[in-house]
Amino acid sequence: MVDGREIFGIVVLSVQVSLTASLIGMAIGAPLGGLFCTLRERTRRVWLAIFSALLAVPTVVVGLVVYILLSRSGPLGWLGILFTPTAIVIAQVIITLPVITVFSYRACAGPWADYGEQVRLDIRARWRQIAELLKMAKAGLVTAFLVAFGRAISEVGAVMIVGGNIRGSTRVMTTAITLETRQGNFNIAVALGIILVAISFGVTVLTWWVTRDRARPAGAG
Repeated sequence: MVDGREIFGIVVLSVQVSLTASLIGMAIGAPLGGLFCTLRERTRRVWLAIFSALLAVPTVVVGLVVYILLSRSGPLGWLGILFTPTAIVIAQVIITLPVITVFSYRACAGPWADYGEQVRLDIRARWRQIAELLKMAKAGLVTAFLVAFGRAISEVGAVMIVGGNIRGSTRVMTTAITLETRQGNFNIAVALGIILVAISFGVTVLTWWVTRDRARPAGAG
């Protein structure tokens, strides 16, 4: 029987792995989104098409690929991290990276259209151009992070495959809800569901607030 302490541990682990994955995805995806803005139009379109297509890849397929890579017979099996929180983080990074990259590009596209030429003239190094662009798109990048976190924490298929839903080790809210529902423990499943919905709702509200603040006209109260 699951007790309050175990539920708390499940919630904490869920937040930890999803937050870690979102931060890693942000560290990679945000600069990529900024980089796309600085590329030539044809090259930019190709990369955007690739990352936009990755958004539609089923998450269970991502889980399967990560499982194959991390299994004992896989190329990364020597790491011994399958069925650990690290494996969950890796899967969630892959899932959230396209989201963050595309949203970051959208956030950076406006500032680049307005100030890109000036940035090119003032700053020669591309990595510094990207850094300056990311500074101008802070609000949009926060939105990208929140959307990615919301997707990561609600993921179940890939997490189940690479994490194994091991009690006290890799069991997160989504996999716990699935298990408890199958076992007929609806009170526990509902309790975890309410917590998950509350977290997702909080992320949605925060995303809306950031977006609204970004769109507010200058000088508005």
